[in-house]
Amino acid sequence: MSISITPFTKQQLLPQEEKLEVARKKGELFIGIPKETSYQERRICLTPDAVSSLVCHGHRVMIESGAGENASYSDKEYSEAGAEVTQDTQKVFGCPMILKVEPPTVAEINMMNNQAILISAIQLKTKKREYFEALTKKKITALAFEYIKDVDETYPIVKSLSEIAGTASVLIAAELMIANTFGKGLLFGNITGVPPTEVVILGAGTAGEFATKTAIGLGANVKVFDNSITKLRRLQNSLSQRIFTSTIQPKALMKALRRCDVAIGAMRGVERCPVVVTETMVEHMKKGAVIVDVSIDTGGCFETSEVTTHEKPTFIKNNILHYCVPNIPSRYSKTASLSISNIITPYLLKIAEDGGIESAIRCDKGLKNGIYTYHGILTNRAIGDWFDLPNNDINLIVF
Repeated sequence: MSISITPFTKQQLLPQEEKLEVARKKGELFIGIPKETSYQERRICLTPDAVSSLVCHGHRVMIESGAGENASYSDKEYSEAGAEVTQDTQKVFGCPMILKVEPPTVAEINMMNNQAILISAIQLKTKKREYFEALTKKKITALAFEYIKDVDETYPIVKSLSEIAGTASVLIAAELMIANTFGKGLLFGNITGVPPTEVVILGAGTAGEFATKTAIGLGANVKVFDNSITKLRRLQNSLSQRIFTSTIQPKALMKALRRCDVAIGAMRGVERCPVVVTETMVEHMKKGAVIVDVSIDTGGCFETSEVTTHEKPTFIKNNILHYCVPNIPSRYSKTASLSISNIITPYLLKIAEDGGIESAIRCDKGLKNGIYTYHGILTNRAIGDWFDLPNNDINLIVF
């Protein structure tokens, strides 16, 4: 008599209950958008279309009256999109999630609720120790635009605003070359029988790339300088034609600056932007030439640069017209607002879809990279070292 041997027990062979995956519970967001109070800030984080999308997904948006005016969005447009419009600033800052372009002041942080979520820029160079101490006291989870990473390891909002700044720098230079007051009366570009505009661009990053593309599109003769061969090669590959590129060598740079009509500074540094054009070099430039220092946000790459404002944007030094306004994208407030809104809205929907910020940062490493305080705990080492504050690795807290 043969005995059949089976690898399963009798219990295992009996019908089992089916185990279904439990769906992640979706979160409901209540977002507050206060009016920007920082000097020269005209942008807003969400457009009416973005608000409409969030409201359609079951979320609430409360916006302070007049918050979108400088970006050409009225209270009526936000109201029709489903937002709650109020004149009570305290009420807006009382929302569980606060969305701002500029980082809040210490007084504004004090208006926020304990354990609130803050999503804004951080602008580390302008911050003081008291700012982070205020966030810690309120146990706020703060996320910085500048630190959010995309799937390709780039910083989407920084890149987008750099695109605007680079393109705008050429348009601003074209405007300044007109013969009113000090301009030379030159048309930016290449007209048949007339020598093309000579442009020198310092920096081959995103801002430098878009300045180059815009200048070439207008017909200018462009020369790009950068100490990174990798960036110069990437720039050449992204263009439809070959252009003059060089590492930053004083002799070659001086020769290019002497002949140029426009010089654009688009350099970036870890802390302060390197000064690559000395005052002596500026003195040798053609009278009436234009300098647009996009790098002025981090100190400027021309030795003669001084911070100016949108109201009084230029000054003349060594017979050269200088434009050194920080935060150039704010000049194009509607375009910049659309850009920020298009990037930040999918993140907000994802946070809700994942069940809140806690779950979202576990699922998205790029979003987690944007966190610099988690329930009041400083989680960014660079900030901790800069201000001599205790900090923890967020990967040891959230995993």
